[in-house]
Amino acid sequence: MPRSDSLDVANALHRAAIRLLRMVRVADAETGISAPKLSALSVLTFGGPQSLKRLAGAEQVTPATMSKLVSDLEAEGLVAKRTDREDKRGLRIEVTAKGRALMEAGRKSRLALLHTRIAKLTREERTQLAEASALMMRLAE
Repeated sequence: MPRSDSLDVANALHRAAIRLLRMVRVADAETGISAPKLSALSVLTFGGPQSLKRLAGAEQVTPATMSKLVSDLEAEGLVAKRTDREDKRGLRIEVTAKGRALMEAGRKSRLALLHTRIAKLTREERTQLAEASALMMRLAE
């Protein structure tokens, strides 16, 4: 019987999350874009336009590091810089159609990998996993 001590649960959850992330990253490699760039692009795709400072904060990097990543993404046609409507001196970084398509294709590939594995579970295990994922989302909030 699995232990329910919070530290044991945290350790098991951490191990599982890392292993799942590594498993689905196989799909990310197919994009030809580095992990840091994909991560920033994901924030913009699924979180909407951001200032450089806010994007750097979300990615836990310095603004200088994020500036380099954004410049690279812009050169690849994946993001665009726009004047901030609220602060004309500021810039907002937003994903382009090409960037959104890349992220959506990557997400589709990652979900396909997960779907293949999940489909091998029993109905009861899938129900447990759905319930556990809801709890994980609560922890993440």
